[in-house]
Amino acid sequence: MKRLRNTGVVLAVVFGLSAWAQAQGNPRGNSKITLAGQTISVEYGRPSLKGRTVQTLLGQLKPGGFWRLGADKSTTFTTSTDLNFGGVKVPKGVYSLWAQRQADNSWKLVFNSQHGQWGTSHAPSKDVVFVPLKEEKESKPAQMVTISLEKEHGGGAISISWGDMELSANFTVES
Repeated sequence: MKRLRNTGVVLAVVFGLSAWAQAQGNPRGNSKITLAGQTISVEYGRPSLKGRTVQTLLGQLKPGGFWRLGADKSTTFTTSTDLNFGGVKVPKGVYSLWAQRQADNSWKLVFNSQHGQWGTSHAPSKDVVFVPLKEEKESKPAQMVTISLEKEHGGGAISISWGDMELSANFTVES
């Protein structure tokens, strides 16, 4: 009887984990670079446009509104060193990443000290740093959200692409 009960518990755990994995719904992506011996990484959900346009999806976001930069579990940015984004310091640590639409339709990258939360659970009181993003039109649209970290000009760059939109910012390692 005890063995049967243990088997039931194991099956419940397996089915629960399976349901959780299916609920994620979107593949996960990641990008990682090493600068000056320090690691910077990002892990995120990759929703697809599925015939929609990024303007339709994000155009509904009012000024001051937040885009979670991915899908399902929050996008997680980890840095083992302090970073400098054009004069804006991001202390080493682990953050959730968000993009905030500004009144002039520009974007800011938001580093939030709460991470690992599900979906759109954004706590503005935990926003640590806001970094201006540059927006450009992509010549080859990205069907799925793609966040890249690359070495660039002696530092690094983060880019977020979806549809024909690319948001980006350059950074350096703080000495």
